[in-house]
This record gives sequence, structure tokens and C-alpha cells, in this order.
Amino acid sequence: MNQTTRTYDVIVIGAGPVGENVAERARAAGLSTVIVERELLGGECSFWACDPSKALLRPVVARADARRIPGLGQAVGGPLDVEAVLAHRDKMSSYWKDEDQADWLNSVSVDLIRGHGRLTGPKQVSVQTPDGELIALTARHAVAVSTGTRAALPPIPGLDTVRPWTSREATSAAEVPKRLAVVGGGVVAVEMATAWQALGSQVTMLVLENTLLQRMEPFAGELVTDGLREAGVDIRFNTTVTSLAREGGEVQITLADGRQLAADEILLATGRAPNTWDLGLETIGLTPGDWLKVDDTFQVTDVADGWFYAVGDVNHRALMTHQGKYQARIAGTVIGARAKKQPIDDAPWGAHAATADHAAVPQVVFTTPEIASVGLTTHEAARSGRRIKVVDYNLAHIAGAHQYGQDYRGHARMLIDLDRDTVLGVTFAGPGVGELVHSATIAVAGQVPLDRLWHAVPAFPTLGEIWLRLLETHRG
Repeated sequence: MNQTTRTYDVIVIGAGPVGENVAERARAAGLSTVIVERELLGGECSFWACDPSKALLRPVVARADARRIPGLGQAVGGPLDVEAVLAHRDKMSSYWKDEDQADWLNSVSVDLIRGHGRLTGPKQVSVQTPDGELIALTARHAVAVSTGTRAALPPIPGLDTVRPWTSREATSAAEVPKRLAVVGGGVVAVEMATAWQALGSQVTMLVLENTLLQRMEPFAGELVTDGLREAGVDIRFNTTVTSLAREGGEVQITLADGRQLAADEILLATGRAPNTWDLGLETIGLTPGDWLKVDDTFQVTDVADGWFYAVGDVNHRALMTHQGKYQARIAGTVIGARAKKQPIDDAPWGAHAATADHAAVPQVVFTTPEIASVGLTTHEAARSGRRIKVVDYNLAHIAGAHQYGQDYRGHARMLIDLDRDTVLGVTFAGPGVGELVHSATIAVAGQVPLDRLWHAVPAFPTLGEIWLRLLETHRG
């Protein structure tokens, strides 16, 4: 590692789960590979997103489920053990240490350089290490960028004075704020509102739009709104924050209608921006701070000669860890195949094409109730010009829901492509539906004909029986 100049077949910048998987697949193809990371190996997902957020939410959801079961409600009627929940969160985040990740990279024979990597030209990367060393790297075949995203903060006057929470602080905070304001209505906003309200905060949500989870089916946002309000969250729709100030330890929030609100902390869950500002993009003809546009093999389309790849959130296709890892498996395999001059199968659903990014992206929102979806929404399907049929069913009417818990509330929607007689999209809303999403993903990604899906018999009495009821409703 004392060398100042090194050459590899593949250079990967960014060692989150996406970059790690690109590197592993390239190495599995027999290519020498190095990965560069300036923060913790494992990235956002392992330390400030997926793992810590779900560790915070699991006790909340489990308690909500248990309260619906006869014989358990009284036993779980008290508050959560905050200290135990936060300790579990810390454990699931590996105490913000990445030795295990480094050991894994070593086990798959991928070299690691810790430091800030920047492009300096085609196939050239310079790394500034923490101890001041400058290492110049050259790639024989490919450079892949997997630097992910960061929180996008709105230009609110006074923002720089209040030390706002982003998703990082919301998932790693060591204490429960007495009052938490959440600006936003997307996934991060609803999940963190769910977690911190249950842990003892009085949460107020300030939502610019007139609904939560605006990109999903409308009933999803409606059911999550009901669940949050029943838990005690104050949700204010059509609300704009016009200025912020911190006075005496409190955050003073001024709204567009002139009203003011005080909170101990404020979480800005207002979207994501790509980590491309300080990546040296200008040295290869791209604009720093931009999303990186790619084709279905993850080559950046605005860079000649096909050596530059962008994988994961940084390409703005599907900003979820599982989808980024899917992209990484494809990109790493593509890089290996091109290096060996092997044929590339980039036709839809081919081995070297990320078709699922367009047609079958699964997502679970870990609120009470849960939301699970895959494929297109009604709005997206209609906008695509397809002939569709919308099939709805009340999840509370199936036997598995009655067994799951009393007073079950939920809804299911299946979109059918009438010309192909296949499933285009599915959305479930209700307790426990997160475990239904993979069956829906198989139906959508596999383009399973409905006549064949009819023969996939769901076990009784489970929530999976919803598939039979949707198909029965479709058949009339």
C-alpha cells in the first residue's frame, strides 16, 4: 500500500453494499479489482439507513401486531424499553465499525484503499489517503462509481443555524427528543415518525403535499396516515416551512401561514442528491453534482469508449439497497464479460440487462401498517398507455387476516395487463404484508400468465390467500 502508482483491471469508487457487490462480481470473473472508500465500508445502508432504521422499527411493529392478538394485548400494553431498543440498533449497526466488512473484502480477494477517490481522466483515479499519501490508480478495463446519495436539504432561511437532523441523525441518535418535527412525507419521513413517536417523542409532520407516500397507490398513504394519527402523530398537510431558528435549545419553525411551531429537533426528509460533487467528473466531460445516466448494463451513456459505469443510487434508477445490489451483480458480470470479449445478452430480461429496474422494483415501507409494492402503480400503468384492469380486495376479509390479529385493516391492488394477461404491479397495505412482496415480485418479473398463476395454491389460513381472492375477483 506504500506504492504511489498501481494498475488494476477494475477500480470501484464507493464501498457500500453496491460497490462491494460490483467488486466481488468483477473479481469472481477473474479481474484484479480495487475498491476505494472514504467513510465506513458498508456505506449508508449498514450504518445510517436500512440496518439501523429497521432495528428501530422492528420493536414498534412487533408491539403493534402483538396488541391485536387476544391474550397478548395487556402483556404488551406498556411503553417500549428505549434503552434496549437503542442498544439493539447499535448492535445491528455494528457499533459503527467496519472491520467485518474489511475482512469480507479480503476474503474475496478485493484490494481496499481507504481515502477519497477522484477521477483525473479516462480510467484514471487519484486517492488521497487519511495519512496524506496520494495514490494514482489506472484501470485496464473499467471504473465503476457507487458513491450513492446524501440528504438533499431545501433552501430554508435559517437552516444553517438549527443543526437539522437528516436520515443519518434520525437513525443514529443516542437520545429521544421530547418533540420532533419531521419535514417531508416520503418513506424516510413516515418510517422515522413511526419509530420516534413510539420511542416517546411527540412527532409533528409538516408535509408539503396533500398526502403521504405520494408515489405509491393512494390507499397506501391513507392507511399510513391513519396509523400515524392513531399513534399520536400530528400530521399537517399542504404545509410549507418558510424559516428556521434555534433559540435556547429549541428549534423555532415558521410556516407559510404565519403560524409557529417549536421542537427540540427537526428532521428534514426532503429527498436525496447524488454524491458526485467531488468525484472529478469534470475531467471526463461530465458535470459535478449531476446524476449519472446509464444504459441497462450500467455504462454511463455520456462517456465514450464504454469504460465508465455508475451503479446504485448514483444513477437515479431505483434508490433502494436491494435494487442497487441487483444492479451490482449485473454490472460486475457485464464488466467481466466485456473484458473477456464475451457476448453480451442485454435484451430485456437478459443476463446482462437490469430490466427489473423498469418493471419489477420491490419496496417495503416499515410502518404500522406496512406497505409492500412491486411493479407499476395505477398512475404509472395508465401513463404508459397500456390497457389495464385494476383489481382491488379488502385484505381484512381473508381468513389469514383474522388469524393475524383483531381489527385487521388493509387493502390489496393488482394491476393486470389485458393484452398479455399478466400482472403489471401489486400493492399491499396492512400488517405483515412485507412478507408478501416476493411472491408479487416473482409474478411480475416472471410475467406469469394469470391462467398459470391460478394454479399457485396459497396455504390456508395465511395472508398469502390474498392471491386467490384477487384472482377470483378478476375472474368474476
